[in-house]
Amino acid sequence: MTQAIHFVDVFGTGPLSGNPLAVVTGADALGTDDMQRLTRWFNLSETAFLLAPTHPQAHYRVRIFTLDREMPFAGHPTLGSCHAWLAAHGAPAGDATVVQQCGAGLVPVRRDQGRLAFAAPPLLRSGAPAPAALDAALRMLGIGAAEVLDAAWIDNGPGWLGIRLASAEQVLALEPARRWPERIDVGVVGPHPAGADAAFEVRAFFSDHLGAIVEDPVTGSLNASLAQWLFASGVVQHDYVAAQGTRLGRQGRIHLGRDAAGQVWVGGATRSHVQGVLQL
Repeated sequence: MTQAIHFVDVFGTGPLSGNPLAVVTGADALGTDDMQRLTRWFNLSETAFLLAPTHPQAHYRVRIFTLDREMPFAGHPTLGSCHAWLAAHGAPAGDATVVQQCGAGLVPVRRDQGRLAFAAPPLLRSGAPAPAALDAALRMLGIGAAEVLDAAWIDNGPGWLGIRLASAEQVLALEPARRWPERIDVGVVGPHPAGADAAFEVRAFFSDHLGAIVEDPVTGSLNASLAQWLFASGVVQHDYVAAQGTRLGRQGRIHLGRDAAGQVWVGGATRSHVQGVLQL
């Protein structure tokens, strides 16, 4: 069996500066176990598998896997999958919007100033975290409650708990635990000084299937729900750019905006670096 495959860099300011994604197209013959095994072999944060849609409004269907589980939605796989689908099929006739079908439902993806941007899906969980959940997140991050300006569940699929700090400097100084005994997904955000090329610095930490704490280079799902939170709480009034991946030597830039209807859009650059055939 052979499958077409793309390796796409998402959210980078230049080549090899964002978050890499493997996209396997025409994957309808692969089973769940096959997809999970391939994802672990690629050893990237996520791998996306494109299939024929089952919803009449969708252009394609995607299944997104991490090293240990299938995700209903993730951000950089959404933009990378759309990039690979467009490379294979071209733009849909008469419509600038591509509709992705995934576990979270239908997700529109549009072209926006030379970038792809997806519509942030609704939150599955929001509101203040219970004291025990917040305490666990702060212990994992190695900070005290006095450093936190705000905290909330901002879960749109992966399970994110959002932590807002007073500055990007504090975000960049975080030295989280190396291991954690239970699943944890924490996103941290803090503002850069006025005049910087990005308004906020973002870092994303999660526990992998072996219990290690991993920092994700650039995270579309987290930036989507952070933007929904920041707009809803009045912290942000206008479109902005977030930086992520700085501590990892990456140059991720995520473009966040809200349209007249209140829909948050999450955009970034996408680049194919490898295209070929996967032999199974």
